[in-house]
Amino acid sequence: MSAISKRFPGVVALDSVDFDLAAGEIVALVGENGAGKSTLMKILAGIIRADSGAIHIDGTPVTMPGPGDAARLGIAVIHQERELIDTLDVAGNVFLGREPTRGGRLRLLDRRRMHAETQQQLARIGVQIPARTPLRDLSAAQQQLVSIVRAISMNARMLILDEPTSSLPSTDAERLFDVLRELRRSGTAIVYISHRLKEIEILADRAVVLRDGRNAGTLARDAISHDRLVQLMVGRVVDKVSPRVEAPAGPAVLRIERLRTGRYPDVEISLDIHRAEVLGIAGLVGAGRTELAEAICGVGPRRSGEIVLDGRPLAIHSARDAIRHGICLVPEDRRRCGVVAPMSVRENVTLPALSSYARLGLIGRSAEATAVRRMAAELTVKAASIESPVATLSGGNQQKVVLAKWLALRPRVLVFDEPTQGVDVGAKAEIHRLIRTLAQEGAAVVLISSDMEEIVAESDRVAVMHDGRITGVLPRSRCTPESIMQLAVA
Repeated sequence: MSAISKRFPGVVALDSVDFDLAAGEIVALVGENGAGKSTLMKILAGIIRADSGAIHIDGTPVTMPGPGDAARLGIAVIHQERELIDTLDVAGNVFLGREPTRGGRLRLLDRRRMHAETQQQLARIGVQIPARTPLRDLSAAQQQLVSIVRAISMNARMLILDEPTSSLPSTDAERLFDVLRELRRSGTAIVYISHRLKEIEILADRAVVLRDGRNAGTLARDAISHDRLVQLMVGRVVDKVSPRVEAPAGPAVLRIERLRTGRYPDVEISLDIHRAEVLGIAGLVGAGRTELAEAICGVGPRRSGEIVLDGRPLAIHSARDAIRHGICLVPEDRRRCGVVAPMSVRENVTLPALSSYARLGLIGRSAEATAVRRMAAELTVKAASIESPVATLSGGNQQKVVLAKWLALRPRVLVFDEPTQGVDVGAKAEIHRLIRTLAQEGAAVVLISSDMEEIVAESDRVAVMHDGRITGVLPRSRCTPESIMQLAVA
């Protein structure tokens, strides 16, 4: 890819960017949110067109008016935001658009072949999911694995992975790395986009760094390091661990008593969440962390049990009930559940609290815009304006819009489900500082994360889950990856 440029309204996404890739090579494409990584790969995948520049494959210039053209050239892509169909089963998603058919005039789908071959591909990366499982019954992490299997099953010459491990625990990530190394040995060219810099150090043959839509530098394998990557990515020093102010937790604000979730109806959960603390919730994929968060916040089903705030049982039957009591959820899947993508930054931030900007049923646009500009500035949301559709923002900036929406309500309890998933190192540090500031100001914060380093570094206590139950609660002094993992596989 030579001198690739792309401009969106009010934003220069790419400015004369060069990128090359060889067969049997894993090249990491690295940069902050908004640096242009996803835009560059969408151009290579035929999803959007460059304004200028050229693409050559095997030395031959090519044009790709659409994704089908890229697929015919052997390019497969796994997007950061999963693009699957909830109403199909796993096999239907893996074979979407290239379904095998049986002979005869009717050309009926060969479902037996689809399910058999999908099961083989799932087994190849050690995924224990039946091919007939409806996608809607899978967790976000399991859906990510289905996306990976779909791309791998196409035997692509070039495989583009955009944040493939963002919702995967370390054990599933290691399994994926083994698959990618096998593909590299077979000659597949791989572009690997990730904000997990340790993965880059472990996996990449080269690292290409973008900053503000331009080439910032390229590192050979022996030159790749955390500090060098960060220096090229952000052009400034970013602390690996933000300063932490230790403070004793206050009394229990929220008590979960004998709660049963829809996924684990036979398991009771009891848990206290204290004022001015960050309670981490750890566990492997499928442990029930997200289901617990959704039950607390009125999003998912609660079969039984009580939620007690300041000693008073609450009647929470919906997200509206929880929000009214000051309990808010930053969801795992921000694109589907956290924002309304076609709406503007302004509309998304004020959506839960429109009444506070209204008089006689009419919204005061001036007061609304002033409040949103202030929140956007505090969270350093990168957007052309507060009227920009959220769909045009990078994943990290969409996450900041979700945070701004809830912070404007000054919640008593804030539940973060994978808050830094797909977020760059600079934005991750900002979110960590925000979480601790909320706790220092008296909020009770719940942090759910598959990132073990994040859980250990940011939590005052860690509750570990396995098969829907709490297997142990560790004080900060005993929070280590080893002690957490022992409880996670109990």
